[in-house]
Amino acid sequence: LTGVLDDCLCDIESIDDFNTFKIFPKIQKLQERDYFRYYKVNLKRPCPFWADDGHCSIKDCHVEPCPESKIPVGIKAGSSNKYSKAANNSKELEDCEQANKLGAVNSTLSNQSKEAFIDWARYDDSQDHFCELDDERSPDAQYVDLLLNPERYTGYKGPSAWRVWNSIYEENCFKPRSVYRPLNPLAPSRGGDDGESFYTWLEGLCLEKRVFYKLISGLHASINLHLCANYLLEETWGKPRWGPNVKEFTRRFDPSETKGEGPRRLKNLYFLYLIELRALSKVAPYFERSVVDLYTGNGHEDAESKALLLDIFRDTKSFHMHFDEKSMFAGDKKGAKSLKEEFRLHFKNISRIMDCVGCDKCRLWGKLQTQGLGTALKILFSEKEIQSLPENSPSKGFQLTRQEIVALVNAFGRLSTSIRELQNFKVLLQQTR
Repeated sequence: LTGVLDDCLCDIESIDDFNTFKIFPKIQKLQERDYFRYYKVNLKRPCPFWADDGHCSIKDCHVEPCPESKIPVGIKAGSSNKYSKAANNSKELEDCEQANKLGAVNSTLSNQSKEAFIDWARYDDSQDHFCELDDERSPDAQYVDLLLNPERYTGYKGPSAWRVWNSIYEENCFKPRSVYRPLNPLAPSRGGDDGESFYTWLEGLCLEKRVFYKLISGLHASINLHLCANYLLEETWGKPRWGPNVKEFTRRFDPSETKGEGPRRLKNLYFLYLIELRALSKVAPYFERSVVDLYTGNGHEDAESKALLLDIFRDTKSFHMHFDEKSMFAGDKKGAKSLKEEFRLHFKNISRIMDCVGCDKCRLWGKLQTQGLGTALKILFSEKEIQSLPENSPSKGFQLTRQEIVALVNAFGRLSTSIRELQNFKVLLQQTR
């Protein structure tokens, strides 16, 4: 992959260098800090679109919630400020049972971690959501330690996984009626339909609808990269060995294996990276205020976390080839407003589809990464509200919940990791030739 990306003035080599030398090492450290490693999620929400027939029903595939008596009262209260100290068939079931250990989510938390959650409850004034948010006060919502539950290959596949991605692409990606071929890259292609000629329809869409498709394709590519890079290579004496699977990477991205579509999917990953990078640079003023304190109860750690986050923001601002979101929704006001609302509702629908993912670990990371992207979109279209924030009091015009902050950082961390893993696969491919 080389050269300039479509719909922006940025080249792939610049992103590679920027990510490798500036962003990746710092975002890795940030994700390990207590404030960002715990994510509250409801993995038991029913699928709103079809009967939930693909869900693993065996013990190791679901999360054991913490007993009610052990959860600190501050979590259940749901009113205190979270960052300020002051304020489908038997074959599928067999696949699932075979993969049960791989898909299990580790939900154990230390007592210190539980105590740190006291001031991390929900607080939200914003209505401009791009995502369907979990109700953190639901008895089914629980904290998950993301470091104990890394995103990797779980064996989740088959009709259930196919249906999720098919619904995302076919029902939400502004597909013109004249295009008959499925957008879903998992769908079987028809005859002599090569990838490049298929994409000519995309050029006929308006910028906003093109961007929407690229974001979804980029997210799909990123998730596939994580699965290829963290694949179960072998399991001897009950000890699993995880690592990069070059054959799987080739199957998903090589031009000859994908009828030329693989490199395009990877370019969409870079495009998504640019969008979320732009959002981080735009939201910096929100966190630079003294009133925002990434509160866990440990003053020293909180100060270090905030310093590291602000350091990353400085790096994002120093990047010279940002995507220009002002080019979006820039037509006549009425049409632009209508298109933005359509864009928002389509994305919100995709966040709801994540409750249809059958594997708990895949559902966890799917929900987190869509919420992270949804938070990035919310930031990009709230520039005026962010610029007019009061310095010393919580804002009414623009607000982020702790969940949105955690999702934003971890979702961008996943993209940064994807681009880093792509460099590793380039080396591995050269070694195998």
